[in-house]
Amino acid sequence: MAKIKSLGKTKLAALIIAVLCVIWLIVHFASGSKASYQTVTVTRGAITEVVSVTGNTTPVHSLDLSFQNGGMIASVYEDVGARVSAGDVIARLDTQDLQAQLAQAQANVDAQTATLRKLQAGPTPENIAISQTALTSAGQTLANTYLGVGNSLAAAYAEANDAVRNQLGAFFSQPETNNPQITFPISDSQLMNNLVTERITASTELNQWQTELQQLGTGSEGSASSTLDAALQSAVRHLNTIKSLVIDATTAVVDSTNLPAGTATAYKTSATTALTDTNTAITSITTAIQNIASEKAAVAQAQAQLALTLAGSTQNDIDAQQAQVEQAQASLQSIQVKINQASLISPINGIITAQNAKAGQVAAPGTPVVSLISDNNLEIDADVPEVDIGKIQSGNPVNITLDAFPGETFTGKVFYINPGQTIVNGVVDYLIKVSFDNADPRMKAGLTANLDIKTQTKSNTLILPQYAVIQNASGSFVEVPGQNGALDKIPVTLGIQDQSGNVEIASGVTEGEQVVNIGLKQQ
Repeated sequence: MAKIKSLGKTKLAALIIAVLCVIWLIVHFASGSKASYQTVTVTRGAITEVVSVTGNTTPVHSLDLSFQNGGMIASVYEDVGARVSAGDVIARLDTQDLQAQLAQAQANVDAQTATLRKLQAGPTPENIAISQTALTSAGQTLANTYLGVGNSLAAAYAEANDAVRNQLGAFFSQPETNNPQITFPISDSQLMNNLVTERITASTELNQWQTELQQLGTGSEGSASSTLDAALQSAVRHLNTIKSLVIDATTAVVDSTNLPAGTATAYKTSATTALTDTNTAITSITTAIQNIASEKAAVAQAQAQLALTLAGSTQNDIDAQQAQVEQAQASLQSIQVKINQASLISPINGIITAQNAKAGQVAAPGTPVVSLISDNNLEIDADVPEVDIGKIQSGNPVNITLDAFPGETFTGKVFYINPGQTIVNGVVDYLIKVSFDNADPRMKAGLTANLDIKTQTKSNTLILPQYAVIQNASGSFVEVPGQNGALDKIPVTLGIQDQSGNVEIASGVTEGEQVVNIGLKQQ
């Protein structure tokens, strides 16, 4: 019986040992066959999506300026590269004719206004006497002015003749022929041709003018006012033609580099004297025209006043005269507007990038002569591919780096997205504009700008590196260690991605969960 018990204990011990061995073998082989993986942890935090593009700085304002009305350019005040402020005059047309018209229009307004007041006041003996005296005085003043016209014309002719035939005499050989020759070299062939043509024309003008003065005669004080008026207007035309010759001759001498120093000095002095003579003559004739216009208006005013004083007035007369006043004022304003428009004025603070206005040239209405860009007021234009344009919204903040300023970062905002597409190298792009948060005086147009546009930021969201996510035709997945060493694929929903390679996980994993690092998985 004891032997039987001893044998049973031995078999039981052996069975236990065998079971333990089996268990050890199972554990051993199971642990030996299990693969080892490197994992990454699902974290929670903030992630920012960024679209990166390249663009160029451009001026906020870029515009061309032109004269609204044509005419001869009298003065140019600013050249290329000059900084101008809003309201600065860049160039101005000759307004002598307009000034004469303005004086006449103002005199007409005064006359019409005075007539209206007299109509409203009604006639009195005293008013009649005053009106008669005023008419006599105005007529005498006008007559006295006409008496001096002959002398003014003769003096102006003398000034012009001296300018052309004396002061510019050394500039030409055979000057009074149809083939005058310039006596000094001129590199500008067009200017040379102009000078020859203008010298021929100047002789013709002077000869014609002399004939007109001879026909007018020394007894010009007895000539009709209309004849003297015509003579004054003709003098203006002669002088303007001669002034063109003088201006071009002055330019030719100033630009010439081949004249001996002494000759150049003498020629410049002569050209300056010729220009002074011509301007003096023009001023004299223009003044005479303006005075006559003003005095004619005064006579007309006095005549109208006397007539109205004698006739009395009705309400209809007063209303009609009021309309005359308003019409005269409108005419005056129209001329004043033309004078104002004769000045080319900068509408912005900026820099002149093109200047084609030249004194003495004739400007055509509406033809650009000056170009401006805004000063220290730049924006950035960039093209965004269609795959990224849907991410961008107006107001997105932008980090900006410029190749011209390495190591510096500027900030700005998207303020415009063009709804129309553009094709750049066969790719559909959309133009966006970015403004700088702060102006920098170092900025210039045309600089290369690298833009990082922050399109979307999410906080308190789940994040994984992009390389830990599998993406294929079936969707997006992550792998996690499963039972018996196997890997389980877990579908995930992806959100935005940042520049560091991280991606938002909208669903499929939890914070702190370990997923296999696909990029570093050991085989």
